[in-house]
Amino acid sequence: MFNELEKINDRPEPFQFYTAEELWTDEHTSGKMLEFHLNESIDISSRNIEFINRSVDWIHSKFDLAPSKSICDFGCGPGLYTTRFAERGAQVTGIDFSKRSIEYASNVAAEKGLKIDYIQQNYLECETDNKFDLITMIMCDYCALSPAQRKQLLQIFSNLLKPDGSVLLDVYSQKSFDQRKEQSLYEINLLDGFWSSEKYYGFLNTFKYDAEKVILDKFTIVEKNRMRVVYNWLQYFSRESLRSEIERNDFRIEKIYSDVAGSEFSSDCEEMAVILKKAR
Repeated sequence: MFNELEKINDRPEPFQFYTAEELWTDEHTSGKMLEFHLNESIDISSRNIEFINRSVDWIHSKFDLAPSKSICDFGCGPGLYTTRFAERGAQVTGIDFSKRSIEYASNVAAEKGLKIDYIQQNYLECETDNKFDLITMIMCDYCALSPAQRKQLLQIFSNLLKPDGSVLLDVYSQKSFDQRKEQSLYEINLLDGFWSSEKYYGFLNTFKYDAEKVILDKFTIVEKNRMRVVYNWLQYFSRESLRSEIERNDFRIEKIYSDVAGSEFSSDCEEMAVILKKAR
């Protein structure tokens, strides 16, 4: 038992393990994630509906979502943004890891008579001959990736953008990192049954990596017939560190905002949104 507890509380190296598939493809947890996406009053998995509508209004105005414009939403979930983009007349593609979310989004598009191209795929493996005027990645998905994965993703963006295309994405800020604390937590059915429909014992270890500005929420889930570990990594950025990373990967930051609704940038913001252009 002592050795097992040692493993549970072990601190890995930053981004040493990647378990996104466990979170997004498991039958039970993917269902729970979809519930969170569709809860219009909370900011878990997706932002609340008031913010989404305000964000889409701003994106429509900023990028002129005319019928001639093509948009690809990376990590589209159940289509909360893609549906609204298509309703504004844009040509829309959505990519997501979760089969359940893609099925839900496709059903909504069919009910509304919208032509949206949905792809169930790990977006780090995205390959298509299509080119886009705008690529979006919203809800700080960029932060869940390792430096090597982010480099890979930016290369994919570069390959998919039209010559004058833009990328809109958001990230967690340095202030948000400063507010996080390390913790060790144990609960029966941790997170109110999120991890399984059967009884389980859940351990949450939050590790803070000050030098790298990375947070890990490490979930160890012990069920009757299995034990699994899910690693939820998050990278946090200052304006300077984000700009440096973007420029190392052949992009430039055109503009920084406090969020993807176009709020003016503030040093007190817990998130940052950026518009990227390919470096010339």
